[in-house]
Amino acid sequence: MTYAQFFSILRARWLVAVGVLLGLVAAALVLSLLLPKQYRASASVVIDVKPDPVSAMIYGGMSSPAFMATQVDIIQSDRVAQRVVRNLRLTENAQVRQQWTEATQGRGAIEVWLAENLQRSLDVLPSRESNVISVGFKAPDGRFAAALANAFVQAYIETSLELRVDPARQYSSFFESRAKEARAALEAAQSRVSAFQKDKGIIATDERLDVENSRLNELSSQLVALQAITSESNSRQAQAQGASGDKLQEVLGNPLIAGLKGDLSRSEARLKELNQRFGDNHPAVIEARASIAELQSRVNEETRRVTSGVGVTGTINRQREAQLRADLQVQRDKVLRMKQVRDEGSVLVRDMENAQRSYDAVLARLTQTSLEGQTTQSNVNVLTPASPPIEPASPRIALNLLIACFVGSLLAVGVAVLLEMLDRRVRSAEDVVAALDLPVLGVLPKPASRGLLGARRNLALQQRVVHQLARPSAKGS
Repeated sequence: MTYAQFFSILRARWLVAVGVLLGLVAAALVLSLLLPKQYRASASVVIDVKPDPVSAMIYGGMSSPAFMATQVDIIQSDRVAQRVVRNLRLTENAQVRQQWTEATQGRGAIEVWLAENLQRSLDVLPSRESNVISVGFKAPDGRFAAALANAFVQAYIETSLELRVDPARQYSSFFESRAKEARAALEAAQSRVSAFQKDKGIIATDERLDVENSRLNELSSQLVALQAITSESNSRQAQAQGASGDKLQEVLGNPLIAGLKGDLSRSEARLKELNQRFGDNHPAVIEARASIAELQSRVNEETRRVTSGVGVTGTINRQREAQLRADLQVQRDKVLRMKQVRDEGSVLVRDMENAQRSYDAVLARLTQTSLEGQTTQSNVNVLTPASPPIEPASPRIALNLLIACFVGSLLAVGVAVLLEMLDRRVRSAEDVVAALDLPVLGVLPKPASRGLLGARRNLALQQRVVHQLARPSAKGS
């Protein structure tokens, strides 16, 4: 279908198209006038994303689109709608109960039925780039619409507070039981530590261990010093028991031995003198020899006495060393036992400290969740309360008429084309060529085609006829 054919169809059936358009516009006008007026009241809330004053932390994702979509779903939920019904006490209204009985024959819960009806008139629009949510409600009465919008906002605030408080209360009860268990574990650990200290007689383990360690170190130092003295005594005793015992310091420094040696030297000198004067067999020589022998015997006896004293000193030193070694071993065993006791006590003390830290952590969480469970402030605040609207939100007569004109135009064109398809008629020379597949020899002008415009149209038709006649001749040649 060409544009010329399309417009020729519209010219031919313009009465039908205009009738359809006017009928649809008139129907839209009548329907807009007959529909009851609906008033829309809107309230807005803002969601605060500042840190929570109780937990002192920011909940992540508050400004994300998913969070705002969640808040919209909460406002549109059955829980909020049923809370609105309870807050407004709509179930106590006799007229409402009668409507419910007529609609459901008394089946189901009236609160659920009212909530579903209220949700149909509710619309929630979140802001695109802020934390503001608009809550609207439509109703035949403006004051009722404003009251319902404010009621939904209040119910949403209470529900959001419950969604924060109820889990906190559940956590609080959980942490309360855990705190009792942690306290019992702490008391048991403290009892074990006290019983261990009482059993071992421990008052200040670290101080006592320090004292015993000092004593052990002192004994070790004494043993080292005594070992040096004993080593020296052993060497002197060996020297005393050998051939060089008279060279000991004790022997050399003994005044009696020194005096006897002096007398022995003088006697030997006198013996030598007498021997030179009188000979070996002289009585004076013999007497001098006897005196020298007696002196030498006394020197040897005193030397043995002194060297025997050196041996006694070495024996005493060895005995002291053995005793000191035994004391050192006893002290070492005592310190080791004390360290073992301290290690066992340290394990019990660490268990007690761990129990204390666990109890403190659980107690801190219990305090926090208890405060959160007692909070009465939500992070949702009313930004703008709803007020009764003056103008109705629907029906919009101008908008409905504009839509009716647009739809009516499309429907009018469609009806005209449909009627033309059902009753096909020849509207132009193109229709004849398309229907008969024959050339057009001539076209008679309409009777109304007069004047200059008619002459031009006849000239155009003559040219078209000549053109159509020229085609077969061109084909034949």
